[in-house]
Amino acid sequence: MVASELKLLDADPSLSDGRDAHPSRQADSIQMSKLTIGNALSPTRIAKKLRTSKTEIATTLGLGKGAFSKKEQIKTASTQTRLREMLEILRRVEPQAGSVLAAYAWFREAPLPGYGHLTSDQLVREGHADWVHNYLDHVMAGGYA
Repeated sequence: MVASELKLLDADPSLSDGRDAHPSRQADSIQMSKLTIGNALSPTRIAKKLRTSKTEIATTLGLGKGAFSKKEQIKTASTQTRLREMLEILRRVEPQAGSVLAAYAWFREAPLPGYGHLTSDQLVREGHADWVHNYLDHVMAGGYA
């Protein structure tokens, strides 16, 4: 799956005000407040939302397999940063992808031209979430994917 297949190049006027014109998608959308416990993002809630395991998310984000096994590890700055970066990217891609699950598949599988054909998850893992945002800014502004 590539960005053009997700229609990232096509500006959808129904999304211009930040609301999704498709009510059926609203229940599926990522709401950070529902993915937190206290001040921390919850890997359990995120995994449930993405219909995957905490181990799979940890691997996708380049965190150790035990990164989500203890509360102290979950609350570390590096763990919370990676989770937040992934969710921010998924929220940006979701309207064009059509669902949270499609956005997550894109995040993990679609190589980004201009970034060594690395996927978004690989760039986030290497500490370059800003590069993914730059790519999305470019594409959503009408640039070539």
